[in-house]
Amino acid sequence: MKLPSPTTRVARTIALLLLGPVALAGYLLGAQAADPKAQTPPGADKTARTKMLEAGAALLQGNEPLDGLDVYLVGFHPMKDDPAHQMEAHHYCHQVNQDFAQCVLFDGNGADARMNGIEYIISEKLFETLPVEERRYWHPHDYEILSGQLVAPGIPDAAERALMKDKMNSYGKTWHVWSTGAPGDAGDPLPLGPAQLAWSFNRDGEAQPGLVAGRDERLGVSTDQKRKQREELTPLARPQCGVDALHGRFQGETVPVAGVVQRTQGCPAPEAAPASAAPAKPSPAAAAKPSARPSAAAEAKLPAKPAATRSASTR
Repeated sequence: MKLPSPTTRVARTIALLLLGPVALAGYLLGAQAADPKAQTPPGADKTARTKMLEAGAALLQGNEPLDGLDVYLVGFHPMKDDPAHQMEAHHYCHQVNQDFAQCVLFDGNGADARMNGIEYIISEKLFETLPVEERRYWHPHDYEILSGQLVAPGIPDAAERALMKDKMNSYGKTWHVWSTGAPGDAGDPLPLGPAQLAWSFNRDGEAQPGLVAGRDERLGVSTDQKRKQREELTPLARPQCGVDALHGRFQGETVPVAGVVQRTQGCPAPEAAPASAAPAKPSPAAAAKPSARPSAAAEAKLPAKPAATRSASTR
């Protein structure tokens, strides 16, 4: 059995110290930010035996797959079949190589955060290798970056801009397996129903009121300020598939953003909205039910949906 190596933790500590006092304070504040919607799943308190087994596992077992989850991002996801269902997503990611990253998603960044999904991030280069029908599962990232909504809390602005520049024109494939809540929505006490394919916002006005502002207040960040800082990235943006996938399915007026443009070639045919889909927020009773299936015409175009798997690991 391979013992856990302290090298990664030491390297992270040194990196944080090199960032300077201000950045280090920001990192610590972000890590301690309370998540008001976090809830403990139902169940009995841990027994002394369980705590003893955990302590022994921490001492004797390695956790190398988790050691690599050292990129922390926070953004937002609407569900593709139900855009009114929107979630704040805390990504803990491992950059496997220059073109591929894998992330575990939580509803917060505290010790009580609940794991509620996964996301894979690929470069535009890898996206071009995908079959056209597979591309309907991958959402574009340029709006998330240029709008300032995607943030990397705690690192200096210059480092964050470099990170965002590296992710321009990339795509994500995201499955949420637990509806853990949002402003005005308490969420489910346990993971219920099928996994849901998540998407990205691609126009101003698509995020529900309070979703972005609440995150900004808790983490001490400014989406508007980051948006201004990232204006220099706009010339790097290229048209992407999926920008118009949810167009017209949000309440209220939505406004396009410079640089965020629907690609016209190499994208899957538009899907029909589920028959029961509506821009209005579903009632709590309806929200507890699995999302409606796509129409028969749209479903006939889809490849078999991969089974979502859930990891018992947490950060």
